[in-house]
Amino acid sequence: MSLYDLTVTTLDGKPQPLSAYKGKVTLVVNTASECGFTPQYAGLEKLYEDYKDKGFVILGFPSNDFGGQEPGSAAEIKKFCEVNYHVRFPLFEKVQTKGPGQAPVYAFLTEKNGEPKWNFHKYLVGKDGKVLAAFPSKVAPDSPELKSAIDSALKN
Repeated sequence: MSLYDLTVTTLDGKPQPLSAYKGKVTLVVNTASECGFTPQYAGLEKLYEDYKDKGFVILGFPSNDFGGQEPGSAAEIKKFCEVNYHVRFPLFEKVQTKGPGQAPVYAFLTEKNGEPKWNFHKYLVGKDGKVLAAFPSKVAPDSPELKSAIDSALKN
């Protein structure tokens, strides 16, 4: 099983097979519009712009799991991200990242790497669809630790 065996739903309500990203290094992030970490959207977009032509993609999964900080509808989330942060990386339908209703994508990500403890937790997935590393919310998109892990994954 790999990340790329799953299908998720876009913010526009369309099914999206993650196999479309097979062969890329992928950063999966649970996002929220009303969180202290929300400004990381800007850093994530910059990271995406800097690396997208090198075989890298960011997949954002809004979640209301932590502090009710993503109360918006899909349309509200999309508008918020576009207007405030000019987000161009793929965003998907709101999901549960933990607990009994956990989305299949998070069941896969957390199996060996633990559940997110808060919004903007990051999972780095290799070209083969296997999780390489997990980074807590406090690890910023421009952190040397994260960029080094991405650079290393891109070389493999």
